[in-house]
Amino acid sequence: MIQFGTGGWRAVIGDGFTRSNIQRVAAALGRRICREGVRREICIGYDRRFLSREAAIWFSEAIAGEGVKVNFINLSAPTPQIMFTVKNWELPYGAAVTASHNPALWNGIKLFTAGGRDAAQAVTDAIQDEANAMEDSDLHPVEFELGRQRGQIVFVDPRDEYLDSILARVDTSAIRRRRPRIVLDPMFGVSLTGLLTILYSCRCDVDIIHDNHDAFFGRHLPAPSPETLAELQRQVLEHNANLGIATDGDADRLGVVDETGRYISANLVLVLLYHYLLKYKGWRGAAVRNVATTHLLDRVAAKFGERCIEVPVGFKHISAAMQASDALIGGESSGGLTVRGHIFGKDGLYAASLLVEMLAVTGRPLSGMVQDIYDEFGELHMAEHDWPLTLAEKEEIAGRVFERRELPAFDKPVERIGWEDGCKVWFREAWIIVRFSGTEPRLRVFAEAPTVEGAEALVNVMAAFLGLPPTAKDR
Repeated sequence: MIQFGTGGWRAVIGDGFTRSNIQRVAAALGRRICREGVRREICIGYDRRFLSREAAIWFSEAIAGEGVKVNFINLSAPTPQIMFTVKNWELPYGAAVTASHNPALWNGIKLFTAGGRDAAQAVTDAIQDEANAMEDSDLHPVEFELGRQRGQIVFVDPRDEYLDSILARVDTSAIRRRRPRIVLDPMFGVSLTGLLTILYSCRCDVDIIHDNHDAFFGRHLPAPSPETLAELQRQVLEHNANLGIATDGDADRLGVVDETGRYISANLVLVLLYHYLLKYKGWRGAAVRNVATTHLLDRVAAKFGERCIEVPVGFKHISAAMQASDALIGGESSGGLTVRGHIFGKDGLYAASLLVEMLAVTGRPLSGMVQDIYDEFGELHMAEHDWPLTLAEKEEIAGRVFERRELPAFDKPVERIGWEDGCKVWFREAWIIVRFSGTEPRLRVFAEAPTVEGAEALVNVMAAFLGLPPTAKDR
């Protein structure tokens, strides 16, 4: 069955991710567009995963068969570029064929609505239900080349509009004066052309790794993390670079390595950029984060008389809260963020560009800026772990934690407990959350405390209570 989660619909290729299911999703979306009476037009793009281009073609054939014009980006494209195009061209919907940071055996589809934002759950639930109710005989696809001949499917290239919009929002003069040296790791994904264009336009010196097309992503997850960025860390030191930048498979998430070769967490990147926008650019506005993202952001907001808004996991919730509150920045601990005035979705290319600007304007090394944050706001460190689950294990944990609300005995006083998205427990200077992944059959546990050891200890208390193996650092 087709099932949308926090990051769109994702499934194993050849199992759930099939031509039939892809075309059912497309047909369901096409019929929704026609019923709504909006402009019958859509933009679709795809990443470099196995079967992505073919899936985009199948999707286009099915939605064109419902009477919707398809603007088909005929080169692999970053997801944020597709979202920008939906916004810039004032389209009612858009779609990206991608499974983002999931393993290579997976693929999927992300849907976007007017303004270039992630489709809300009410929208994806309705499309999911309609698609699951269809039979193959309900589909009326138009053969791709015939659709092109009839003008129902049109090749487009909105790349320049997207990149120019980023360059217009970045202080390119400051970057040109500094001419930083950067090592770029697109992680075999789709950010290379866009980021190179931006960095070369700013006269940066750039060294590149992992830029070839590899459907297996070098046999690693295409997600920037300490485990996947070891080569980037080594290359930053070898090239004496000022910064290492990585983006995930579809380029909506950012990974960062400082000039000492140290991995800088997505939490810290979000805090650094928010602090930079407030202090150095003089911008104002709240910050939005999800339940599993650092509370250090709250401390920065409070210092500048702003507030930090907490929402459930899923960038669509961040987008909605940003729009409702006119917030300045929104982000999550997995590496996605955006800034007011750009798109209402995460964008690794724009985030990377702002980070380079920050280094150029401040003249400070990234390691020094991290220390400045700690000196002013105190240290908070996060531990993140996840475990694969069988259906029986998931049902048992759901019954214990989310139905009967059983929790372990912690060694510190509990201030409050929240159940909005999983179970989150607050302590005076720490917190822990346990929740099921919205994209994979896994249980995730996040904890934050003043020390790494304290955060890891909280995770292992929860793991022991749930009968899960201890984390690697506690074995």
